Amino acid sequence: MTNVLPSKELVAASSRPLVLAVLARGEDYGYALLREVERLSGGALSWQEGMLYPVLHRLEREGLIASTWRVAETGRRRKYYAITKRGQEALAAERATWEAVSATLRNAWGAT
Repeated sequence: MTNVLPSKELVAASSRPLVLAVLARGEDYGYALLREVERLSGGALSWQEGMLYPVLHRLEREGLIASTWRVAETGRRRKYYAITKRGQEALAAERATWEAVSATLRNAWGAT
C-alpha cells in the first residue's frame, strides 16, 4: 500500500479535533503539539507552525483551550495550552461526528 498524503482540505478539517484530542491527554506547547501529531499519524501529517498557531488561537478565542506562559527547564519561555471543560465537550461532539463519517465511508467502500 502506498503512503498517500491527505489533502489540504482534510488536514484543515481534522486540525480542530486533533488538537483537542492531543490536549485532552495533557497540556503542551506548540512545537510539542506539532511533533505529537506527526508521531500519532506515523508521519502522514507533518504540520507547520503556520498551520497550527491559527488553529490554537481560534480554539482559544472559542474558549475550548486556555494558555499560560511558563519558563521551561531550558530557561526558555513557552506558551502552554490546555483543554477546557468546554473543549472537552466540543471534543466529544467532534469525535461523534468523525466516527459517523468514518463508519459511512467504511460502508460506502464495502469494508466491515
